[in-house]
Amino acid sequence: MSRVAKNPVAIPAGVEVTLAANEIIVKGPLGTLKQKQNANVKIVQDGSELKVEKNAESLAANAMSGTMRALLANMMHGVSKGFERKLTLVGVGYRAQAKGDVLNLTLGFSHPVDHKMPLGVKVETPTQTEIVVKGADKQQVGQVAAEIRAYRSPEPYKGKGVRYADEVVVIKETKKK
Repeated sequence: MSRVAKNPVAIPAGVEVTLAANEIIVKGPLGTLKQKQNANVKIVQDGSELKVEKNAESLAANAMSGTMRALLANMMHGVSKGFERKLTLVGVGYRAQAKGDVLNLTLGFSHPVDHKMPLGVKVETPTQTEIVVKGADKQQVGQVAAEIRAYRSPEPYKGKGVRYADEVVVIKETKKK
């Protein structure tokens, strides 16, 4: 069994777990998440924790046991505390404004860029150059942040663009004559 899968997943207070035949449903104060159950893995609820067990001794079952345990841990964290990703805008005139479920970006194009947030993801703009993407699903929050960053990723000569708050952009040296 994988080393990750050996650790049980604790169920936080206020979180309800439903184990169906082929689906795991986790309900919490921040929402409901669903995950399909893999045929190679069996999930067992033992009191206030979940344990992941392999159905067969195979390489695929070993890999999926660790993956399912990590997905379950992310689901528990997501419905209880939530996930967030911070982005910053670097560049003259670059700004962002959140209006409900739409993020309005001004990134130096001839037109403003409107990015509609999917269901379950919220966006905030504490300042004009900061964007905070929040939600219960870790994968969805990361995907939305990556889509926003893709509108104008940081360029290597001046570092202008949309970047993650913890991202380090390596600046290239300009050509000399």
